[in-house]
Amino acid sequence: MTSQPITRWSVVLIIWAAGLGAGAQYGKISIVFDQLAALYPQAGNSLSLTMSMVGLLGILMGVVAGGFVASFGYRRSLVWALWIGAAMSLLQALHLPYGVFLATRLIEGLSHLGIVVAAPTLIPQICSPNHRGTALSMWSTFFGVSFALLAWLGLPLVGVVGVTGLFAAHGVIMGVLALVLGHVLKSVQVPPRLPLPPLAELPALHLQIYSSAAKIAPAAGWIFYTSCFVALLTVLPPFLDETVRVAVIGAMPLISIATSMTIGVWLLRKVTAVQVVQLGFALSALAGLWLWMMPSAPLACFALAAAFGLVQGASFAAVPQLNDAAADQAQSNGAMSQAGNLGNSAGTPLMVAAIALAGYDGLMAVMLVLFFGGFAAHAVLGRLRLRQQQTAN
Repeated sequence: MTSQPITRWSVVLIIWAAGLGAGAQYGKISIVFDQLAALYPQAGNSLSLTMSMVGLLGILMGVVAGGFVASFGYRRSLVWALWIGAAMSLLQALHLPYGVFLATRLIEGLSHLGIVVAAPTLIPQICSPNHRGTALSMWSTFFGVSFALLAWLGLPLVGVVGVTGLFAAHGVIMGVLALVLGHVLKSVQVPPRLPLPPLAELPALHLQIYSSAAKIAPAAGWIFYTSCFVALLTVLPPFLDETVRVAVIGAMPLISIATSMTIGVWLLRKVTAVQVVQLGFALSALAGLWLWMMPSAPLACFALAAAFGLVQGASFAAVPQLNDAAADQAQSNGAMSQAGNLGNSAGTPLMVAAIALAGYDGLMAVMLVLFFGGFAAHAVLGRLRLRQQQTAN
């Protein structure tokens, strides 16, 4: 890993802004989903594809994306991912035919994958060792902050310029970020590019990553987190009192971010990132039991969001802690991207099915199983890492 004595916070902030753009690739559709039917009345139930198409490439290619990014170059991957995202958003602003629109969303998934793999791999390269946990905790907030900004600024913008105007604004922002990062990253020292693995070796590369308890550990916990958080924000509102529903759901992502950037950062200076993640899952389980016993209790919801924040930031911080080489970090971040897309895609249908079968009790039971699953996954992989280290010695 390339380390520098002084953390370049200005560059970290610009890379984080690129993450906000990546989060908006999901959020720009989420906040106007109820208005898309007016743009594409013929789409019917297939409108859900406008969300899932972005995650498709992440599910299929997430694990191997790290190898491609390491081969193409971390700086070039991030900048070109931003240019591709800008181009797709600007095309979407033209009100394309629905099939073509879905194609642009699929290509936008390539842009999203490039950003979420290259950016958190670059951040440790421009941070001193003491600041990496803080910087990656900040990076982990990109999804929640992006959604919050879209709710506060994007929806009023849609009211003025329409849905396609929102797409155009997103495209312009992504283009500006590509220009800025293309300039500032020239002075960032990064590891040399690696040869691209032959296509025939990709199955073996999957096996190599999955068999490494260090590379796969952050993703193993991440899939349980992503299966819960966004899905819970989607399905929980009907169970909350109408008088507090909007306030609670709006506050939960902000509380999660605040916890990640305060208590989470402090804990990362005291214990390992994996231990912080496990603490987050354990506290989530306790808050989940509280919410189960006292449905619609705002304080229980806030406690759950605070616990989620510990998992959020520490999961990204675990990548460089467990993997020294930048190429290994890229592979681990690729696995996290795959896990995140799987979790985001499967979480909501899983919880909707649980509600259909057993109502609120079913929702809470599934949620608790996921919390315990995240804790147990890290416990098992921790033992495997110890065993692998003992074997290597």
